[in-house]
Amino acid sequence: MSTSQEKRALTATDFQNIKVVSEPEFISEDTYSYVITSVNADKEYESQVFVHHLTDNVHKQWTTGNHRNYTFRVSPNKEKAFFLSDRSGASQIWLTDFNGGEAKKITTFPNGVFSPVWSNDGKSILFCSFLEKDDDIISLKELSKEEKQAKQKEQQTKPLVVDRLKYKSDAGGFHDHSKAQIIQYDVTADTFHQLTSKDSDHHLVDLAPDNKHLIFAANLEEDADASLVSDLYLLELQSKEITKLTDSKGSYHNAKFSRDSKQIVVYGHEFEYAGATLTKLFLYDLKSKERKLLSGDWSIQPGDTMVGDMRLGNSETGPVWSSDNESIYFIGSDYGAVHLYETDLEGNLKTRYSNHNHLFGFSYHPETESFILGISHPTDPCNFYKLSVDNTLEQLTDVNKSFINDVALSEPEEITFTSSDGLDIQGWLLRPYGFQEGKKYPFVLEVHGGPHAMYGQTFFHELQLLAAKGYVVLYTNPRGSHGYGQDFVNGVRENYGKGDYQDLMEAVDYCIEQFSFIDETRLGVTGGSYGGFMTNWIVGHTNRFKAAVTQRSISNWLSFYGVSDIGFFFTKWEHGVNLMEDPTELWDISPLKYAENVETPLLILHGEKDYRCPIEQGEQLFITLKHLNKEVEFIRFPNANHELSRSGNPTLRVARLENICRWFEKYL
Repeated sequence: MSTSQEKRALTATDFQNIKVVSEPEFISEDTYSYVITSVNADKEYESQVFVHHLTDNVHKQWTTGNHRNYTFRVSPNKEKAFFLSDRSGASQIWLTDFNGGEAKKITTFPNGVFSPVWSNDGKSILFCSFLEKDDDIISLKELSKEEKQAKQKEQQTKPLVVDRLKYKSDAGGFHDHSKAQIIQYDVTADTFHQLTSKDSDHHLVDLAPDNKHLIFAANLEEDADASLVSDLYLLELQSKEITKLTDSKGSYHNAKFSRDSKQIVVYGHEFEYAGATLTKLFLYDLKSKERKLLSGDWSIQPGDTMVGDMRLGNSETGPVWSSDNESIYFIGSDYGAVHLYETDLEGNLKTRYSNHNHLFGFSYHPETESFILGISHPTDPCNFYKLSVDNTLEQLTDVNKSFINDVALSEPEEITFTSSDGLDIQGWLLRPYGFQEGKKYPFVLEVHGGPHAMYGQTFFHELQLLAAKGYVVLYTNPRGSHGYGQDFVNGVRENYGKGDYQDLMEAVDYCIEQFSFIDETRLGVTGGSYGGFMTNWIVGHTNRFKAAVTQRSISNWLSFYGVSDIGFFFTKWEHGVNLMEDPTELWDISPLKYAENVETPLLILHGEKDYRCPIEQGEQLFITLKHLNKEVEFIRFPNANHELSRSGNPTLRVARLENICRWFEKYL
């Protein structure tokens, strides 16, 4: 193995050499499946299913081709398996014998399918698909490539009629009138049955082990278009009777039936702190209809709020019931790391696994009470480990061995300081590639998005790239971040540009004081989304930074209210007012107001199809600064949405990184 001095520096294209693992799923006590996503020779993402037999340590690849293959699930009797694949165009269910053989496509829905699950008797598969009101699921066929092209061409000649508030989303673009419905496929009879039909999205959440009921999430209220409610419903499979479990006051998700089908455990909250509300864990007794809060005094955030740019593919985060129905397992975000937790039915919490890293998913085997854990840390993008009942940890994969052996990665140094108003602020500092004592280095501050997210102990290609290019890199969790309790995450609401700005500037001051190798005359700053807002805010309020790159940013809260897919509620949630209530307040916290103050050379990066922070936010800032003869450049990425840096077109991701590095090299 090479020594760190012999390893080469990371490059902008290196994320294309990294294999990303996801979806660990026990098949038996000595076998599990998983998915590897990578960038292929055509510079496109592909995902392949693998099965790992632990007894002989053989990894068998189940799928091939330049496609996305994922969500591999073996039937309860271990005879058949299905997986989702987009090999025919849209994601469809493909069924195969578990012992081998050709896979057969069993769904042909034009919009594809999602969230498939086996019934516990293995006789049926339940899933969701977006259907139009009068669709006949028996006759629906997936469009051919030529038919899709013809449909797209036809749509380009027709005006889009908009008659509702929620008419677009960053992930889905402009919405049509289709709704997510739940469908049951009978494996033996090869027939489909539609289980829901109301004019609303129905999302399958879980199927009871006794096969009698399922849980779905939906907003069936009359004001659903203006409401953010997500209720839970119980559907009795034989009678199709639907029972509402929650009271239209909050948002609930990730519900799981107990193994005896008598209780459910569910994540949710009632918007007590709007978008900054910590997720709670509730226990619901299906017979008594009583709901109990388990997480009353917890300060952790259930779920994974870690920010990164290399997490492709979903994984189980919980809650998951123990074999005896007495405990519940889930992952939670706390103090810059993500751990595995266990709680009993009284809310007594204990940590099941913790090692100051990023646990991004797991699978639990009820008979052996062991876990497959997906773990990332700053110098290893991802691998799977087995956590046995005695807490021994065994590494199962080494998917990026050649990459890690070849490339030098910077180990973060944790910093913690107390802000001027008494808050403990955590962050991490990366030293540059080839670091030499006694030498001064330029410095880049990274600001995460959200704002209710969390930097921490995970692999982050962009941060490592800046260190490889010779910069000291600082990334911190200012107030508003998850991982430090309810008061801390709520601390940025109605406080943008104040306490958060203070935390970031004091973090920079702390590092300059503590680390003599930082050249305080060569400071840079960058961030995306909320981090882009903060970058814009920073350069309008101080000239200490010599270069800045703002990404998918917000510059004007007045227009954001009407153009973002979340603007109509987000400005109220985060600032306490919307456009109609107090435009003056929104203008006062808009970076555009302070454009005349900007002396820092600013690079603006924005995706053309970003509907979360629409590109007009970047346009307004660019035109204003250019009109004022400021040093500014604007780069627009075609067909890119808000996810460009994380899951966008690989070629555009490289271009984005190269332009960030170019700008800092020019001015720092």
